[in-house]
Amino acid sequence: MSESMQGLKRTHYCTELSAANVGETVTVTGWVQRRRNLGQLLFITLRDRSGLLQLAFGEETDKALFEKAETLRSEYVIAAVGTVRSRGEDANKTMKTGDIEIEVKELRILSEAETTPFEIVENSDVREELRLKYRYLDLRRPDMQNTIMLRSKTTGAVRRFLEANNFLEIETPMLTKSTPEGARDYLVPSRVHPGNFYALPQSPQIFKQLLMVSGYDCYFQIVKCFRDEDLRADRQPEFTQIDMELSFVDVDDVIGINEKLIQTVFKEVLDVDVQLPIQRLTYQEAMDRFGSDKPDMRYGVELTDLSDVVAGSGFAVFENALANGGSVRAINAKGMGDIGRKQIDSLVKVGQDFGAKGVAWLQVRPDGEEKSSFTKFLNEETIAAIKERMDVTDNDLILVVADKPSVVYAALGALRQEVAKRLELVNKDEFRFVWVTEFPLLEYDEEAGRYVAMHHPFTMPMDEDIALMETQPGKVRAKAYDLCLNGYELGGGSIRIYQQDVQEKMFNLLGFTQEEAYERFGFLLNAFKYGVPPHGGLAFGLDRLVMLMAKRDNIRDVIAFPKVKDASCLMTEAPNVVDQKQLDELALIISEAAKQEETEN
Repeated sequence: MSESMQGLKRTHYCTELSAANVGETVTVTGWVQRRRNLGQLLFITLRDRSGLLQLAFGEETDKALFEKAETLRSEYVIAAVGTVRSRGEDANKTMKTGDIEIEVKELRILSEAETTPFEIVENSDVREELRLKYRYLDLRRPDMQNTIMLRSKTTGAVRRFLEANNFLEIETPMLTKSTPEGARDYLVPSRVHPGNFYALPQSPQIFKQLLMVSGYDCYFQIVKCFRDEDLRADRQPEFTQIDMELSFVDVDDVIGINEKLIQTVFKEVLDVDVQLPIQRLTYQEAMDRFGSDKPDMRYGVELTDLSDVVAGSGFAVFENALANGGSVRAINAKGMGDIGRKQIDSLVKVGQDFGAKGVAWLQVRPDGEEKSSFTKFLNEETIAAIKERMDVTDNDLILVVADKPSVVYAALGALRQEVAKRLELVNKDEFRFVWVTEFPLLEYDEEAGRYVAMHHPFTMPMDEDIALMETQPGKVRAKAYDLCLNGYELGGGSIRIYQQDVQEKMFNLLGFTQEEAYERFGFLLNAFKYGVPPHGGLAFGLDRLVMLMAKRDNIRDVIAFPKVKDASCLMTEAPNVVDQKQLDELALIISEAAKQEETEN
């Protein structure tokens, strides 16, 4: 039977107590982690969010109190009053509070508990579906609590830094206008305006630019954003951004303040020193060297261009790729010259999974014996030139991809990661940051038959490239930048277009008529008529940042109540059906096809 806390007040969290408190009378609260009954002695391990503490009941304990303690079971919620005493030679060196215990004088059972579906222990191997169904229990586990507390410390450090640097925290709307560009919007039907919909924001982009027009020159918020897209390990339908915008700035200003932000957060939260300035790579250099615009800098295995070496070789695979505007590039997996054919084939499969028609290979075994899938098609001079360019020695494996640039980069970038994994080159305790700058302003959508913005329609071109917008739009670079960490994009942003003539050129490139531009972004374009400062910003993905700081592999581990891959919540069973009255109020009709799909599911 549950008891009341009346008259009691917790004096300490479990791990706030130490040998310095011996002799003091304290009150502690929490959950029963385990019970050890030794007959005349009974020990309870108490757990709260700070950690573990031992409660002791012995021969000097009142009989009724001892019998009450014997009824305790795992996950009961209790309050205990007692005296802190030393455990002496019985100290447990594996516990932070292992050199003390509480000699209990009063015990209250605040809440009993049924047997939990899984044990509340650190680093549980329980399948994720069960953990998410009982997320409130999963969140009791010490490693999960440490991660959620790390997230809280991170957001606190971010707020303190930005407030100290003259930023204003300003909220922007959750219910806004749909501007279809990029990922699908989550739509919210309006009861007051039947047939009309709000959209949940994919980001506060337009509103934060409007705040710059309004004169709030340093804005930030830690904000929920929503995108209706396919999920993966580091993506959620609702996610959190550290969002900011600044006026009267250029690229170096935005990068500079955010480097200091990251340095401060990592020092305060992890006691890790981030050296400034952070290395910068242009987008093209990142792609040429690492095959990725979010390169993992913790290891080498860089891409090497062989196009000039193999040009004119007569090998059709190489010649066709070059003739079609592609390239021939390779990586050297040093130390993999002794792997078997099955492992080589599995590497070829990785390249094919990322679009390559095939992966050519040259293996030099530790004893110098050579095997290859393509050198029989080349003359000795070309083979020697390839080996020299690739710095080939014994026990090397060369992997070559020839195709259009996007395929070559994607395939070799993936192979680089796979090779690093197999050779155990990744130091999970290392944090390697890099800025990637000068992204292309546009990318060509072959399906749509037009250019689309690589970031968004308000991204400023590099000053020296504005003239190319009308003649060579594919070569225009943007004042855009991403901060990457260990192969993940932590955040990105850009300087925004604020001149009307440049914005008109951008809309023309994107295929928007003036009417279409005003239909989608009219309230922003109208605002720009009344004096707009040069401005730019950046948004960090808070979930991804915490995932990397916590050395987790799954973003769901750093979100208190996440969704699974089909964007559903196993705990609350959302999304779910609503009653007909609600549908009628919103003037919505569920199609027969949707009803049938719901029935089948």
